[in-house]
Amino acid sequence: MANKNTSLSPPRPLSQPMIFATSGIGGCLGWCIVHPCNTLAVRWNLASMQGKQFSFKGMIQESGWMSLYDGLGAGIWRQIFYATTRFGLFETLRDKLHDIRGTTDFASRVVVGAVSGGIAAYVSCPAEVAVVRMSNDSTLPVDERRNYKGVVDTAQRIVKEEGIAAFWRGSTPFVQRAMMVGVFQVATLDQFKELFVQQFHQRKDSIPNVFCAAMTSGLLYSIATMPLEAAKNRMASQKPDKETGKLPYTSTIQTIRAVSRKEGSFALFNGFLPYYARCGGHTVSMFVIVQVMRDFYQNRN
Repeated sequence: MANKNTSLSPPRPLSQPMIFATSGIGGCLGWCIVHPCNTLAVRWNLASMQGKQFSFKGMIQESGWMSLYDGLGAGIWRQIFYATTRFGLFETLRDKLHDIRGTTDFASRVVVGAVSGGIAAYVSCPAEVAVVRMSNDSTLPVDERRNYKGVVDTAQRIVKEEGIAAFWRGSTPFVQRAMMVGVFQVATLDQFKELFVQQFHQRKDSIPNVFCAAMTSGLLYSIATMPLEAAKNRMASQKPDKETGKLPYTSTIQTIRAVSRKEGSFALFNGFLPYYARCGGHTVSMFVIVQVMRDFYQNRN
């Protein structure tokens, strides 16, 4: 009887190091899957900034299929900081708040999601700048390319040529985007899980249930955050004007207004489809990988 009760007892709570570790590893592995979508989204979004019409066929002919993995190393470094901090901090703050208040309601999840997302984005902004630049460099005119050789070379040259503050160009829209993603994910993911359980008789937290909910949730926050993503990409990749020495983009609002005025509002949504595939795909792959790792760890202990 004792053995039966033991087997039915709930698994032990995960330790803080394990929560952060599984979040970071899941984020890195998930990013390896969706990185080509991110590269495609960045290049498509920045094409109009270079006065070009984006062409997937032309991109492949010019740079090759493997160019879709340009900046993968920087992307993994970004996830080490971003995913580890965002999801690890979210669970830690959520549980601490629960201990203080005795309950975890919808509002507290939204607040914690926004705070943890914003902190994680600011911490990982240097890696995000490297990702944007390395992903888009091969599409620039030859005389404008920076020709980065890797993550270390990118970091060293940014510090040497532009100063350490350049790592946080675009940090404001990046933080704003991350906070909105945190809010939208927390606000909609669980609701869509329940919806698909009720309407399509899926088993909650099964892979089909997580996939459908994440892709639906991802569609909403992709639409909401795409202008911020576009502003972040432009601010992270910009160069000073050759005559005045001034940067063309100085803030989120100024960037969005400048792009809308010069190229039209829809230019902010260039690259939306691969951006959506990246958002939804990373949510699905990361959550599934994290859950598999945590189930394996708890079953072994």
